[in-house]
Order: sequence, then C-alpha cells, then structure tokens
Amino acid sequence: MASQPKTNAMRILEQKKLPHHCFFYDCKHFTDALQIAEMLGQSPDMTFKSLMCQGKSGGYYAFVIPAPCTLDLKKAAAAVGEKSLALLPVKDIQQVTGYIRGGCTAIGMKKDYPVVLDVHASAFEEIIISGGKLGTQIHLAPEVFLQATNGKMLAVTVETE
Repeated sequence: MASQPKTNAMRILEQKKLPHHCFFYDCKHFTDALQIAEMLGQSPDMTFKSLMCQGKSGGYYAFVIPAPCTLDLKKAAAAVGEKSLALLPVKDIQQVTGYIRGGCTAIGMKKDYPVVLDVHASAFEEIIISGGKLGTQIHLAPEVFLQATNGKMLAVTVETE
C-alpha cells in the first residue's frame, strides 16, 4: 500500500511522542464502527466510536464509547456538568470537529473540546479509534488516548442486563 497522508490526530500523537500505531484499510464511504470491526476481524468491544454532543449551555463535547454501546445522555451530561445533552446532527459534524462522519476522532479536532472516554476502555491494553479519515484507524492504550486529549474516563454508556 502506498504511503498514507497523515491526519491531525497522527501528527499530534507524533508531536507528543505518544506510542500508537496506525492501520489503513479500504473504505470509500461512511461505515459504522461495528461494521468496520467485523470487516477487519477486530473485537467490536475494543473498537471505539466518537460521538459529538452539544450541551444546553451551547458547549460541545466528545464521548468515545465502545462500538456496540449506546451513549447514556443523562450520564454523559452529568460527566461534563451539563443539565442536558443532544447528539450533534450529522450535518454539523465536519463544521464543529474538522472531521467527516466516519472519520471523526477526539484527537486533533478544530478546538479542544472536553473529551470523555467510557470506562469500558480500562478493560483493554489497547483500544482502536478512528484515525481522522475514512479507512484509517489508530491503535493505542487508553492512557495514551487520555493524554492526547486531556480527557477523563467515566461511565457514560447505557448498562444492559
């Protein structure tokens, strides 16, 4: 495969000398994190998706959760000190983050929005996140992700029985 152009996320990790590795695959259109994990034979539980929300105050927040999970908006709002949150409409993702849908990552967004990594990440030595464009993943330790984003780890997903 030819050399791949670096994304903002990759450049930031390299500048901060944070350990990670990139993985590239063929993808031309939006595919959700669960489908990508299945397509690549990866564990869906260690594949994390980035969801952007807007708080009642107008602030934006990034929540990074396992692909099979659902964001609990009440827990998420409490985690960032908001009364309520709403998922950011798909049409606004690129304008707010600088990334397109399916390539959105909490590392290297247009602004340093507060980032919450779901506590499920603590079960893994390494998690898989979007690399900042379609067909790109970054594999890194949860602690490295938190360093790169100045994020915090909290329980923000819906618990199932």
